[in-house]
Amino acid sequence: MKIISDIQDLRDQLRGQNRAVFIPTMGNLHEGHLSLMRLARQHGDPVIASIFVNRLQFGPNEDFDKYPRTFEADVEKLEKEGVYVLFAPTEKDLYPEPQEYRVEPPQNLGKILEGEFRPGFFEGVCTVVLKLFSCVQPKVAVFGKKDYQQLMVIRQMCRQLALPVDIVPAETIRAEDGLALSSRNGYLSAEERSEAVQLIQTLKEIQEKVLQGKLTSADILKIEKDACAKLNARGWVPDYISVRKRNDLLSANDADLSSNQPLVVLAAAKLGKTRLIDNLEI
Repeated sequence: MKIISDIQDLRDQLRGQNRAVFIPTMGNLHEGHLSLMRLARQHGDPVIASIFVNRLQFGPNEDFDKYPRTFEADVEKLEKEGVYVLFAPTEKDLYPEPQEYRVEPPQNLGKILEGEFRPGFFEGVCTVVLKLFSCVQPKVAVFGKKDYQQLMVIRQMCRQLALPVDIVPAETIRAEDGLALSSRNGYLSAEERSEAVQLIQTLKEIQEKVLQGKLTSADILKIEKDACAKLNARGWVPDYISVRKRNDLLSANDADLSSNQPLVVLAAAKLGKTRLIDNLEI
């Protein structure tokens, strides 16, 4: 595996590779990331990964400096997965001057859910992903469905900007008890780790209630409110638990519910100092 930090060196290395498949990461790799590498091989060749902790998507009170950086261990894992090139730019490589040009998603997608609680997050994500796509010029890119809203934002950005990149979604990889794998799980204490499974359990309970059918939008609101109260009583601090339409992440009205629109329930909540997110399609 070649490790490259310079953009021009990367382009020279990948010249003529018109079926490259790309997986952008922020490092601290776990089995969820590695599953993306394996899926990528089914959609193109060669496989290109990147590691870059993107300052633009961190808010002023978030954990940019504390975000775990495990580069040597990450390299070893990527080599075992047969990754062809690891693009690992420094901030000076990727942002040699202040990144004044930004990509802002539309408000009806970028300012709801995660966008509401993490202002500027999706602008930072879109900006760095567009720049990484420009550097790598892949045919295909793979993104996990654990970050459900992010996947939709990136997919719509590619469509509206006519980017020649096919976005492939990957199913969420979970621990044996159901907890979605995440780099931030490492922040959890042993006690918190045992409690963390309650997030997916809550989503499964909501899924079961919705699948029983004949619910109104008022019923959905009560289910969401009750779920937040239940987690709150266990010591969580929920940002949101929300049932949305899969196609646009807007709330489902009575007509949507009666016509069996495909739905997804999304959640974000803090357990101690760690903020966890998850989702479940309905």
